[in-house]
Amino acid sequence: MSITRQEPGSAGLAHTAETDGLLGEAAHYGGQKSPSAAQRLAPLRELIDDRLLDALLERSRDEAGGLRLTGEGSMLGELVKAVLERALEAELTAHLGYARHDPSGHNSGNSRNGTISKQVQTGIGPVGIEVPRDRAGLFEPVLVPKRSGRISGGLDDMIISLYAHGMSVRDILHHLRQVYGTELSAETVSRITDAVLEEVRAWQSRPLDPVYAVVFLDAIMVKVRDNHVVQSKPAYLAAGIDADGEKHVLGIWLAKTPLQAAAAGEGARFWASVMADLRNRGVTDILIACCDGLTGFEDAINAAFPHTVVQTCVVHLIRNSLRPVARRDAAAVAAGLRTIYTAVDADAAFDALAAFSASPLGQKYPQAVKVWENAWDRFTPFLAFTPPVRKLLYTTNSIESLNYQLRKVTKARGHFPGDDAVVKLLWLAIINIEDKRARERAERRRETGKRSDQPARLIEGQRVMGWREALNELAVAYPGRIR
Repeated sequence: MSITRQEPGSAGLAHTAETDGLLGEAAHYGGQKSPSAAQRLAPLRELIDDRLLDALLERSRDEAGGLRLTGEGSMLGELVKAVLERALEAELTAHLGYARHDPSGHNSGNSRNGTISKQVQTGIGPVGIEVPRDRAGLFEPVLVPKRSGRISGGLDDMIISLYAHGMSVRDILHHLRQVYGTELSAETVSRITDAVLEEVRAWQSRPLDPVYAVVFLDAIMVKVRDNHVVQSKPAYLAAGIDADGEKHVLGIWLAKTPLQAAAAGEGARFWASVMADLRNRGVTDILIACCDGLTGFEDAINAAFPHTVVQTCVVHLIRNSLRPVARRDAAAVAAGLRTIYTAVDADAAFDALAAFSASPLGQKYPQAVKVWENAWDRFTPFLAFTPPVRKLLYTTNSIESLNYQLRKVTKARGHFPGDDAVVKLLWLAIINIEDKRARERAERRRETGKRSDQPARLIEGQRVMGWREALNELAVAYPGRIR
């Protein structure tokens, strides 16, 4: 494409009527493309002359002959500089109401007044630009606001992504300085990540569905500075399956440690407050709550939802049973226990437990038998259902698999300065995990051609497999409660 006009001092972009129009519209919309402009966009390669590209390539080579694509003075930096300055000039034109050298601007009361140098941090490193001014001092750039040292968007998204992957503020600063030459303060990075807190709080207090078929409850331990002391405390999580078979993370909660307490362990009392919060946000009924065997858990749940059936996680029972078992006997004991939780009904499971108790292994490890006897009433509810429902209730693994990935993120952080920092990171990590799963599903769809109906994020909803069969059974077992 031939060059129709090139202004002196430009960084090598070819200007055409099309580019002028698009930049003008971008300035009018505050730096965002209007719908009509987006539809008319031509490939960028067609707008840049080969000679200009060659000049950029030559200027961007380092001493070894390689290309410096990012950082100060790089090829991308030059392009960003040119685009920013051109867009700022278009903003000033829109502000004044006339173009440069336009006679209509004579005696208009305001005019251009040169430029001021400014360095801004971008997603590709620091870029020095010339910001145009007006004589009246009324021009307020939208693309590069006054007193702002960075271009939001790409850089902010990069910082939030690094934070969501578990990097501390210090690690993020080092990464930006090492890779892009970008210098930011710790306060700036904290402000960027804190920008999501308003969205997190809105998500934490959002109204919930009135009925959930199954709710999974679990907690992970994190190190938090509380009462001026770094200590381990639980972050409580709840995930629920609604009447449509969509699984949602309902919330993340942390308890304030009492001054007289040395630490904040997972407790049934706080779980009671979690259940009360769910009720205050619109939940009126939970059919089945799946949780571990924490003492007092059932009472905490039934205080808010008296008709809820509490199901102890079978995997937790198996783990607790195998804890006192020698490694050489673990496989045999696990096989014996399998006859209990795969029984056709509660009576058959009781007979299987009695048979295991009377066996040599049961006699050798009476504590393994005692684990099942103590949790029997909370273990048997799922035996009344067929495999589709049992698969839902068998374990809290649907939330524990999430917790496993969250622990990988929190482990790299050492400790958190406060509860808000924990909730912020866990929320970002959940979104990041589900975005990764969405990309994997999209890749499988491209390879196999099979369509996936699962939404992108667990925080928004994830389809439960085999829900139609499970829903029919739950509707029969709990008539009138699923709606």
